[in-house]
Amino acid sequence: MGKPTGFMEYTRKTLNKEAPDKRVLHFKEFESPLSAEETKIQGARCMDCGIPFCHGDTGCPVQNYIPEWNDLIYHGHWKEALDNLHTTNNFPEFTGRLCPAPCETACTLGINEPPVSIKSIEQTIIDFGFSQGWVKPRMPYVHSNKSVAVVGSGPAGLAAAQQLVRAGHIVTVFEKNDRIGGLLRYGIPDFKLEKELIDRRLRQLSIEGVEFKTNVNVGFDISANELIERYDAVILAGGSEKPRDIQIPGRELKGIYFAMDYLTRQNKLNAGDNLTDPINAENKKVIILGGGDTGSDCVGTANRQKASRITQLEVMPMPPETRSDSTPWPYWPMILKTSSSHEEGVIRKWGINTKLFKGSDNGDLTSLICNEVKLDNGKFVEVPGTEFEIEADLVLIAAGFLHPEQKGLIDQLVSIGMELDQRGNIKAAFGDEDNAHATTLNKVFACGDMRRGQSIIVWAIAEGRKCAAAVHKYLTEPVD
Repeated sequence: MGKPTGFMEYTRKTLNKEAPDKRVLHFKEFESPLSAEETKIQGARCMDCGIPFCHGDTGCPVQNYIPEWNDLIYHGHWKEALDNLHTTNNFPEFTGRLCPAPCETACTLGINEPPVSIKSIEQTIIDFGFSQGWVKPRMPYVHSNKSVAVVGSGPAGLAAAQQLVRAGHIVTVFEKNDRIGGLLRYGIPDFKLEKELIDRRLRQLSIEGVEFKTNVNVGFDISANELIERYDAVILAGGSEKPRDIQIPGRELKGIYFAMDYLTRQNKLNAGDNLTDPINAENKKVIILGGGDTGSDCVGTANRQKASRITQLEVMPMPPETRSDSTPWPYWPMILKTSSSHEEGVIRKWGINTKLFKGSDNGDLTSLICNEVKLDNGKFVEVPGTEFEIEADLVLIAAGFLHPEQKGLIDQLVSIGMELDQRGNIKAAFGDEDNAHATTLNKVFACGDMRRGQSIIVWAIAEGRKCAAAVHKYLTEPVD
């Protein structure tokens, strides 16, 4: 806890934001850390709540010791707070920017007051730690001569790689793209995460001993069998990349793209790449199909590209503004969320189903035909007389992801004995410490979205850490 009476004396404050009309003029981050005094005051709001749900199963998947570093910050022990933060989280600068903060919705103070600003404090601690030069490589004390291949360089793969190389193993990370980072690199807009933050961590991991191989699509450039034969253990840590499509009449029209293709292209442009097929929303009427975080990222990107109008359509009904009885504290609440991108300008509509895409004679998208729907016994039912047409030059499908891309690596692994679950994810053990993260194929493990399905960044890091622990145990325990 911080100050015993702090929660009664101080109000909640989060990171300082640049005004929406200013920040849409660039793709850089627009939030700045709290000052030392502001951080101390926010840490003081942490209560002596007895049972800190913020870092329990309903709060933080990596189980950050949140009350401890709040207390350390309140008393001015910044380096100790940073060390505490790093004991559970490899990359707090990522979660401090990108995590939706289930810890805050589980905060005891949040029952009847605004919760502690946990996410803002976390980002401020790590940013200050880097500015002071406190974040240094940690070299292994012993070397095992055991080799591990990590397929995928997103947060799950990087967390697993760092844990294993620090344990003394030889770790190689394979990435099919030209740069390391996975979803962090190409799926998250720069205004939420500037890519120098990834490069900064990669320099640390390289010094610690992690080897990175880019432009290597495992399953095509190197076979699954070859990978298994060459390494003592293999970790599958790729993303859930198969997007959910919307198969309705007119889907073939020009001007309809998956959201991730749109976001990836813009990130590559920001990195200085020359693209032959950019997707630009400038002066266009943009429709985003899907109301989640990916759709929100499309809103922010389209605003920066100077779209003439942005509309976000969601088939689900509008969530309530306060907790409903179905998601009581400390569970994650299904409530209306307004992101920073929404603040920059968008028309949001709920309970809308898209029936067909209309186009011109030359095959260009011109509009959508939609209607209102409502939920009836778990099924969507069309509301009679509500059909309408909305003009569109660009449609971005942000309807979520089904499972990992199976062509190539996964198909090859399945052919030699690896099983998938009913959703098309990799079947790997949950909860069993003796067999955690192990697939049905010997010495092959899985973590992150490939195992649990599309999820949030803090779960990816937690999965990577736990998978690394399982692999370390597998490599070091004597065989019966």
